[in-house]
Amino acid sequence: MLKLALFDLDHTLLPIDSDYAWGEFTTRIGWTDPVDFQRRNDEFYARYQAGTLDVREYVRFATEAVRRQGPEQAARAHARFMREVVGPALRPQARALVEAHRQAGHGLLMVTATNEFVTRPIAQAFGIDELIAIELVRDGAGWITGEIAGTPSFREGKVARVADWLRARGHDWSDVDITFYSDSRNDLPLLEKAQQPVATNPDDALRAIASERGWRVLELFKEDT
Repeated sequence: MLKLALFDLDHTLLPIDSDYAWGEFTTRIGWTDPVDFQRRNDEFYARYQAGTLDVREYVRFATEAVRRQGPEQAARAHARFMREVVGPALRPQARALVEAHRQAGHGLLMVTATNEFVTRPIAQAFGIDELIAIELVRDGAGWITGEIAGTPSFREGKVARVADWLRARGHDWSDVDITFYSDSRNDLPLLEKAQQPVATNPDDALRAIASERGWRVLELFKEDT
């Protein structure tokens, strides 16, 4: 039996939402109008929390500013974002959780609904090589277009993408033992597929479901609240 540890990212391994924080960061460095961007970003975030987000519409919005800058400028900005925003949010207890699974010999995957541009360096910071994130269509020059490539790793899409990952390695659900950590009701489909679902820093809806079903609840950032 292949043992896998799957981790959502935002509010699960990080006490922040990396996508939302990236948006705020682009405003701070002058890429977006602060009033208009904040209003739209808040609207999308509220829809995400309510479980009503149109993920394709959101990704077009979320990548708009970085697409205008081009790959070199984007890479420099993201490196600064990692130093100034993500680095201070990398908590030792989150690193220890990932490391405990690594030491146990479990396969490690980050499975997130945030796009690959934002999340790949964060996965690397946790030492997680396997990333399932929203993949972005690229143009002839290799730069992102704002459209999603393939199935978005969001809600039921996370189940589909993990199934694809398993299939590519000659596995299916019957020969894996999965522990999945998530904070969000949006991840209920994948939590229900996992042998060990762990409601991690859960939102109110997921906390209620975990209580009803007897799932483990992990308060990874209790001291941050």
